[in-house]
Amino acid sequence: MSLNKYTSDVKLVPHNQQVVFNYLSNFENLSDYLNSGIIEKITEKIPQVNITDFHSDENSCKFNITGFGVAEIKIVNREPFKTIKVESSGGLPLSFTFWIQLIPVDQFSTKMRLTLHAEMSMMIKMVAGNKLGEGINNLAETLSKLPYK
Repeated sequence: MSLNKYTSDVKLVPHNQQVVFNYLSNFENLSDYLNSGIIEKITEKIPQVNITDFHSDENSCKFNITGFGVAEIKIVNREPFKTIKVESSGGLPLSFTFWIQLIPVDQFSTKMRLTLHAEMSMMIKMVAGNKLGEGINNLAETLSKLPYK
C-alpha cells in the first residue's frame, strides 16, 4: 500500500465562506442533493460503479457499492469556516482522507480546494490513479455549484 496525494484546482464558490462551510459540514444536505438524481448520473457515466442505499446523518454517510459492499465516509474534524476533514471506512478497496479548504475572497465568495490522500495497492493505483486526480477536480467543480442555503 502506498500513500498518494491529489489536489484539486482552486474553485470559486459564489457564496459566503460561513454559508459554504455550514452546508458542506452537514452530510444531510448532501443526501438531498445526491438522492435527487446525481447517483443515477454517476452510474450512467461509470457503469461498473453502482451506488445504492445512500443514507446520511450530519456526520457520516453510508452507501453500498456493487462488488465492494458498504462504504462509509465520516467527517472527523471541522475547523469552523476553514476546513472539513473527511475519512473513509467500510468496504472500499482503498482508504482515504480528504480535506475541504475554504478561504474567503470577499463577503459573497469563497475559494475552495480539495486535497485527497489515498492509500491503495499498486494494482488499484494503476487502474484508478489517474481517475482519482480527475475525480477530485470534478468533485471540487460539483461542490462549487451546489445550491448553498
